[in-house]
Amino acid sequence: MAAGTGILLSGPPAGPGYLLGHDCRIGLDRPRLMGVLNVTPDSFSDGGRFFSVGAALTHARQLVAQGADLIDVGGESTRPGAPPVSVQEELDRVMPVVEALRREIALPISLDTTKSAVAAAAVAAGAEFINDVSGLTFDPDMAATVAAVGAGLFVMHTRGGPETMQADTCYTDLVGEVRDSLRRSVAVAVAAGVAPERIAVDPGVGFGKDVAGNLELLRRLNDFAELGRPILLGTSRKSFIGRVLGQDDPLARQAGTLATVALGVAAGARLFRVHEVGPAREAAMMAWAVCRGAEWHI
Repeated sequence: MAAGTGILLSGPPAGPGYLLGHDCRIGLDRPRLMGVLNVTPDSFSDGGRFFSVGAALTHARQLVAQGADLIDVGGESTRPGAPPVSVQEELDRVMPVVEALRREIALPISLDTTKSAVAAAAVAAGAEFINDVSGLTFDPDMAATVAAVGAGLFVMHTRGGPETMQADTCYTDLVGEVRDSLRRSVAVAVAAGVAPERIAVDPGVGFGKDVAGNLELLRRLNDFAELGRPILLGTSRKSFIGRVLGQDDPLARQAGTLATVALGVAAGARLFRVHEVGPAREAAMMAWAVCRGAEWHI
């Protein structure tokens, strides 16, 4: 299928076979599930539920039992309209959780932050990856910090911060502009000393895009393969699913989320950031089996 014409249904395109973290190597020989662990009071679907260290650990154990491959810890909500928090407040939220997870959970930890000081502290405490939803644009020291601490890096596309990102969702060429922005983020990281093998890209579904734009990103997800980096897809419970299906409650968007996960597998994404790991893992592996055919188990 020619580039730009839609999702590949005949099988996933070839891509990088692994992703390096600080001290880990994640094989991308099959889809990998990143379980969401928000330690915030105001995240859009689970704010406040896992705010204490005890609740966060309990949920992390559930994510492990469901088959998660990574755990993504976030201490600042990135939902549209969310206010920023200070470096110290974010550290106070995430550091006890990262330290506790490192003691009790064997899975790699990703820290969802746009602040270099938080990133450095988290990696020192045992985090393997930094997940920067700004694509290295909010903090000018982030790329150098990630390079210095030797972490893996997820770079995402957005337009503006959470307070303003939905104010302008018009693009002349959505996919082209998002792809070029991610290419620049990767280049900034590499120039700072981050090895390409440590970088994955995320087109930023739900960040600075309207419903039609989010659907276009999913339909043309295979266009991002030309960046040569693994693709992370984060669609879980997002509002565009609610708009399409008429589901105002984020917790009622599981079926829509699973559809996007399956289509993402077919289009070449290998990492999926989700709230409900068990169902998403089954959807991903079923889609993987269809794409691989007789070789599905390899």
